[in-house]
Amino acid sequence: MSPDPAQTDAFRTPIVAVLGHVDHGKTSLLDKIRGSAVIEGESGAITQHIGATAVPLEVVSKIAGDLVDPEEFDLPGLLFIDTPGHHAFTTLRARGGALADIAILVVDVTDGFQPQTHEAVSILQDSETPFVVAANKVDTIPGWNPTADAPIRASYEAQSDRVRGDLDERLYEIIGDLSDAGFSADFYWRVKNFRQNVGVIPVSAETGEGVPDLLAVLMGLSQRYMGEEMEVDIAGPGAGTVLEVTDERGFGSTLDVILYDGTIEEGDEIVVGGTQGPIVTTVRALLRPRDLAEIRTEKRFEQVESVSAAMGLKIAAPDLKEALSGAPVRVVGDRETEAVVEAVREELAEVAVTTEEEGIVVKADTLGSLEAIANSLREAEIPILRAEVGDIAPRDVSVASTADEDTHQAILGFNVDVHDDAADLAAESDVRLFVDDVIYQLIEDYEAYVENIHRQQREAVFENVVRPARFRILRDHVFRQSGPAVVGVEVATGTLGRNVPVGYFENGEFERVGVLKTIQDEGEDLDELRAGERAAVSIDGPTVGRDIEEEDVLWVDLPENHAKVLEQELREDLPADEREALAQFLETRREREPFWGK
Repeated sequence: MSPDPAQTDAFRTPIVAVLGHVDHGKTSLLDKIRGSAVIEGESGAITQHIGATAVPLEVVSKIAGDLVDPEEFDLPGLLFIDTPGHHAFTTLRARGGALADIAILVVDVTDGFQPQTHEAVSILQDSETPFVVAANKVDTIPGWNPTADAPIRASYEAQSDRVRGDLDERLYEIIGDLSDAGFSADFYWRVKNFRQNVGVIPVSAETGEGVPDLLAVLMGLSQRYMGEEMEVDIAGPGAGTVLEVTDERGFGSTLDVILYDGTIEEGDEIVVGGTQGPIVTTVRALLRPRDLAEIRTEKRFEQVESVSAAMGLKIAAPDLKEALSGAPVRVVGDRETEAVVEAVREELAEVAVTTEEEGIVVKADTLGSLEAIANSLREAEIPILRAEVGDIAPRDVSVASTADEDTHQAILGFNVDVHDDAADLAAESDVRLFVDDVIYQLIEDYEAYVENIHRQQREAVFENVVRPARFRILRDHVFRQSGPAVVGVEVATGTLGRNVPVGYFENGEFERVGVLKTIQDEGEDLDELRAGERAAVSIDGPTVGRDIEEEDVLWVDLPENHAKVLEQELREDLPADEREALAQFLETRREREPFWGK
């Protein structure tokens, strides 16, 4: 039965995000669906900007064949957001949640889960976005016999046992990785409840195999589980999210926008999130790409009077230079302008990153990216001084250079460029710049840098701190009795250095006997002796036979402030025997003075 046209108008197109690791074939898969050649013009075959592609129901049905009967669907088609391959899925927002209704996680069957795959799954998990897995490149399985554009089950059944076994093994590895991430998954045709299980769909962007299944599953899931969410007030004021701010010849600054609710018309007053707060402006022109055209590659946009959700479009209007990627766009309609401004301000405040008086500077390409990286930094307990959308500029370097701690004189940039003058200023100011397009890699690089600084600081402290050691004067190894005493010793635990005070414990009291000045082994001067080593040492102060005796056990006399630093800051960096010497020394000292060195 054909759906009532009036009712169809009330259903918007589901928004589908396509994400996954670089080179796993996201753009190629969309390319197959589009029947276009977007990838031909892409630098390094990697998508450079976020884009959106509308695929009407009739086209979905044509590609999916018998798997999709248009008479059974109320939804007008699918709208794909293509996130760049080198760009982790940004949590593009719509009313406080993820912009995408559903996602496709593209995984190369021969390559399996990779760093950006794990990161994408983590962000999908955090944003609670339902998803299916497109296990791509099945045609690369050795011996695969392709059937162009066929549903995957028929093609799968037609393969030899060996090829099917090879593919099964790779698919089960992907299913295992999903399980490790907390998701129950199976081949999509075995999944009975897609709310509880992730469907894995084998596909080939090259041959088109499995693409009919992928589209059928997306349409079925959207219709069955998201029908209510797809119901929108088409006649109501438009609501959308800024994908990108671009310059369009003849129009000046324009917004690439995903409109996910209502309608926007030429001449409408709109409110857009900007770097300095909400921007109020008037729509001068609406530019819509044709169906199956890609918003960022289409050269000839059709200028239209109005656009209804869900759709990717360009909006031309004055004063858009300060607009933010990832920010809300709202049509004012019959509401009070100030009320809409306040609503946009509140939505911007939702993604405002909590900052502290001391920390690092963070820059990201969109509000969603900024939110995602801020969440990851919070989990890693890395404080943020300032967080903004945009490229790294000199003023960011100036802010970072004011940090009190060396480790905080740093800027983390996610998927942004560094202005040349900012790079020069950073070099002059000793501000470290970290730029990457994978969040976890960015944080790992920064943490490694911090650890290196801490290690250097610890090494500097080690050079100036007296180290713990317990040693014994050897029998028959007295070479001089005094002035200074020269005796043979063996270190039991710890590290015995030069120019350190030494003594012994008697009845819980520590008695200092002198200062160990030099260490020599067969005429060679040494800086230190480690546990188990023997050498001759000179001790200025005592006389052998009166103040010290053969086989006496002596200790390095740790200054109290040194003992405190060793126990509280450097303990984990000490060798095990040195930790033992420190613990024994502190235990004995604290028998009489419980709070000594604390």
